[in-house]
Amino acid sequence: MSPMQILSLLLALSIALNVAIAAALLARSSGVGIHQAILTGAGAAATSLGIYVAAVGAYK
Repeated sequence: MSPMQILSLLLALSIALNVAIAAALLARSSGVGIHQAILTGAGAAATSLGIYVAAVGAYK
């Protein structure tokens, strides 16, 4: 892998982590339990990484 590919992958992981934390905190503040908030954050992270992979696949 080239350094640019590694950096773009790290950027995608960083964005997914930020999305997951924001979604989990938002879910937790809306009154759901901690387990449901973690699942919501994990789903948001998986979705954002899926969108990234689909965009990279469509680009090539």
